[in-house]
Amino acid sequence: MKLMFIGADHEVTGSCHYIEAAGKRILVDYGMEQGKDYFENVPLPVSAPEIDYIFLTHAHVDHSGNLPLLYAKGFRGKIFATVATTSLCDIMLRDCAHIQMQEAEWRNRKAKRSKDVAQMEPAYTMEDAEKTIKSFIPCRYGEEVKVCEGVTIRFTDIGHLLGSASIEVWLQEKNVAKKIVFSGDIGNKDQPLIRDPQKTDSADYVVMESTYGDRLHSSSRPDYIKELTAILERTFARGGNVVIPSFAVGRTQEMLYFIRKIKKDGLVKNKPDFKVYVDSPLAVEATEIFNDNQMECYDEEAMELVKKRINPISFPGLNLAITTEESRAINENPEPKVIISASGMCEAGRIRHHLKHNLWRQESTILFVGYQSVGTTGRAIIDGAEQIKLFGETIDVKAEICKLEGLSGHADKNGLADWIGGFTGQRPKKVFVVHGEDSVCTSFAEFLKKEQGLDAYAPYSGTEVDLISGVITREGVPIPVKRKESTLVSDVYARLKAAGARLMGIIAKSEGMTNKDKAKFADQINSLCDKWSK
Repeated sequence: MKLMFIGADHEVTGSCHYIEAAGKRILVDYGMEQGKDYFENVPLPVSAPEIDYIFLTHAHVDHSGNLPLLYAKGFRGKIFATVATTSLCDIMLRDCAHIQMQEAEWRNRKAKRSKDVAQMEPAYTMEDAEKTIKSFIPCRYGEEVKVCEGVTIRFTDIGHLLGSASIEVWLQEKNVAKKIVFSGDIGNKDQPLIRDPQKTDSADYVVMESTYGDRLHSSSRPDYIKELTAILERTFARGGNVVIPSFAVGRTQEMLYFIRKIKKDGLVKNKPDFKVYVDSPLAVEATEIFNDNQMECYDEEAMELVKKRINPISFPGLNLAITTEESRAINENPEPKVIISASGMCEAGRIRHHLKHNLWRQESTILFVGYQSVGTTGRAIIDGAEQIKLFGETIDVKAEICKLEGLSGHADKNGLADWIGGFTGQRPKKVFVVHGEDSVCTSFAEFLKKEQGLDAYAPYSGTEVDLISGVITREGVPIPVKRKESTLVSDVYARLKAAGARLMGIIAKSEGMTNKDKAKFADQINSLCDKWSK
């Protein structure tokens, strides 16, 4: 009976844990790594065809995105997830496959034009994604599911995303029984639509996330309705559009929830009948899934509306754009409006077209409602960039730039502590802290030791635990990811630096030039800088 840590150990993405018990080989999550990768992950200890089951905590791609890759390598087992997670993965894994294939097609077109660019195969195909989806076994919250002899599971609503869950796993070998609880991503309290995280009262071992284990949310919740109303009113008064880059699943539906209330209460006095466009096929499909899972996933406030036959995320004036023609028509309409589109960080998708049409307009507003990673277009705009390059064209940033602060799907340090404090029936013998930045995993494990009196440990990838004895039989070691740089790139960069040094040498000797030549030389240098800084 063994537990092995594979991914999201001292890192925030790429969640993956491996269990051997009752003669079965099991994965809990198999997610993509996103953003900067700091540490190497150990490979799976067995081949894909040898894996019997996967238990999935939720649909976000840093937990689910590599499932089709596993299928492509020969996995033919069953994937257990909640009903809503199963439905969301149906659209999200197909979307991931589409992106993989588009990326490969773009790289391969480039490779035809340059011998320095290698051909690329997509990590997996649409067929892999579609066949993976057929492997899902949808499960209800609170229902004990006997997976096989010696393995039983139960999903509990963890309040992070529609369908998200912590998973209780009961294991039995011969006369020994152990229970592990995997937290998944623990949700923030008082989120729109979905319920607060629910607790579990007993476990031998807990594997818990620590994403926000070093920070606290504001003690007073912002008045999102008031803030959003003010933004809408002043933008419409200028005759502009409110453009909202938003993640297709979760955040888009929250924004529709807020806007429904604003429209119902008539809070926007200068344009009460304003139109709202959701321009993202993925977001439209996700919104339908939210509607289909109201009874099992919505919180009390949202359910009160449902009981009155009111859809919490629909209202008069809501328009859903599916086709490219419908998307283009949005910007052809001069009437002030709200446009919600993906991707949330402005790196891809239809939002880039809406930015192209609105960033340069002083009367419009770009409203950010989610985290913007360093290096993304969204982060550049929030940080005050005066120009942004879109589709090869430089766009001046003249629109009002706003951010709704405090929207978060993750529990903070206090929320994480509150959840682990819920194990009152049987406190865990050991808590394994994962899914956080390097220093956060370490500091949160120390916090649990000192403040909660728990035996907490933050494993690195490769750590193995004997679940019968509770002994760590192998400690993983942090292996930093090596930054690969081709000889060609190094040589070219060296040439560029040498050219810069030569230019500085010429400038140093230019004092004897005529003023006319100095001015001409300066103009040429500035022109060159303008060209390459875009």
